[in-house]
Amino acid sequence: MDLIEGSLTVATTRQTWDPYVIIKARDVIKLLSRSVPYEQAIKVLADDTACDIIKIGSLVRNKERFVKRRQRLVGPNGSTLKAIELLTNCYVLVQGTTVSAIGPHKGLQHVRKIVVDTMKNIHPVYNIKALMIKRELAKDPELKNQNWDRFLPHYKSKNLSKRLKPKVITNKANKEYTPFPPQQTESKIDKQLASGEYFLNDSQRKARKMKDKFDNKVAAEVRRQEKRSEPFVPPKESSEAQTTKESNASQIDIEKFKEKVKTMQKTGFARSEDSIDGLKPKQNSNESRKLKRKNRNASHT
Repeated sequence: MDLIEGSLTVATTRQTWDPYVIIKARDVIKLLSRSVPYEQAIKVLADDTACDIIKIGSLVRNKERFVKRRQRLVGPNGSTLKAIELLTNCYVLVQGTTVSAIGPHKGLQHVRKIVVDTMKNIHPVYNIKALMIKRELAKDPELKNQNWDRFLPHYKSKNLSKRLKPKVITNKANKEYTPFPPQQTESKIDKQLASGEYFLNDSQRKARKMKDKFDNKVAAEVRRQEKRSEPFVPPKESSEAQTTKESNASQIDIEKFKEKVKTMQKTGFARSEDSIDGLKPKQNSNESRKLKRKNRNASHT
């Protein structure tokens, strides 16, 4: 171990009897550097066990999409990863932009295929189902040496982003025929020439732009203040309602007046005088007092 250079060197000794163990020791160091537990990394030293470090960082460019697909490989509470480990007899660890796998050579091939397909937007459930079917077919001695394609599920890819839309057919018969082409849209320079902005220098354009911005801000503030003061404005009473109330108060009921006249003709004018006065609109207190005084003076005389 060289701390200055940051490197680890693996070398054999005179007691080494397996020359390939130096490669296995290098793999153990690689696995330990990728946060694999020591108990799992030391299994690589066995003859029938190997390791595979799959780099998935360059398979997906978008970071958010990469995180989603990596989480899809792990599954909820690590259930998908556990199913892959049980079917392939391998130890799988997802760490950063790499996937470390330890197990037999056949299982490592299946793990690599599942990981690469998952990062290519193929759900790992499909590959897990295929592995389960292959595992059951391998137990049957008759089907052991036959082609298993007819038993494996086949899925078609669905591109949901490109949905079929109904073609809108326009009725050309309703349109009027015009031999002239449509009017050309005004360019930015044409609009500047029409408004006179084209002949202004940079400082004048900037001042004009700031003035327009300030005017828009003032207008928006006025509208905001009006909107805030709306609840505090009293509602206007309609003039028609007031006039109808006054006219109704001053009007005398004609039917009642006719009945009073008939009773007056029968009983006499003097007795019905009070009832007729009741039909008249009410007078003020001052006017009533004056009338009482006149009546008193007339009675004394």
